[in-house]
Amino acid sequence: MNLVTFIKRLIIAACASWLTVVLSASDARAAKVTVELGDAKGITTVGAIARWDKAGNHTVLPDEKAKIEEPRLDARATSEGGGRWVFKDLKPGKYDLLIMAEGKVRIEGFEFAPVKEFDPFFKPTAKVEDEETRDWIVDDIKKSKHYENKVEPLYLGGDKKMVRILVMLIRDLPTSYTPGAGTMRHEIWQYTFNYGGWQKEKRTKVMDRVLLQVSELRTWTWLWDPKLGAIEVKDTPITIKYAMPGKGSSEKLKGLYPY
Repeated sequence: MNLVTFIKRLIIAACASWLTVVLSASDARAAKVTVELGDAKGITTVGAIARWDKAGNHTVLPDEKAKIEEPRLDARATSEGGGRWVFKDLKPGKYDLLIMAEGKVRIEGFEFAPVKEFDPFFKPTAKVEDEETRDWIVDDIKKSKHYENKVEPLYLGGDKKMVRILVMLIRDLPTSYTPGAGTMRHEIWQYTFNYGGWQKEKRTKVMDRVLLQVSELRTWTWLWDPKLGAIEVKDTPITIKYAMPGKGSSEKLKGLYPY
């Protein structure tokens, strides 16, 4: 073996060793995340979505051909029985959890992502403390004209300078699409306090979009729960206990119910 060949092999071995160390370190940072759903029945999927990057931009743009029954997931938990669902090695980051259940039920978390550049996130549990402000914004959305015939503000959160809203938009009237088809999507809107009054920002953040038959849409339950949103995952195991909504729930979740 000549000197040049020896040096090349030495370099290749060193690079392989370095890559192994880097990958091992990356794997070591992943955490076990357990979701405990108690005695909930009919759960088919528990997933995690890394919806936004640190700047509030989409990590993956919404799929215009997405199906309501097949959500895009960044990770999928495995059932261990007894209502325990486990992500064995979830990478560090911030996730919204999503739960699918028999009977056409979809429940997922969210957070109030920034609509404008350089603005901060608002936690999913954020509120609008001033009732007058909240009522004015809800009424303004109700009175505004939209392509969709059902536009419902689900959750509002913010401060004295800006308020963000998780909005559900549905058009179940006849369209130029496939006969009988309806459209549904969710967006983050923002109202900003300018010159003594609240003004809606033109820019919005689209979270999802689905196209399906109206007859099918009306049979679904698609709800949103702040408790499932913005779950911080680092490098240590965490356990999340969650009670599926039911008839005895003290607070009714907001979203789509069969109609």
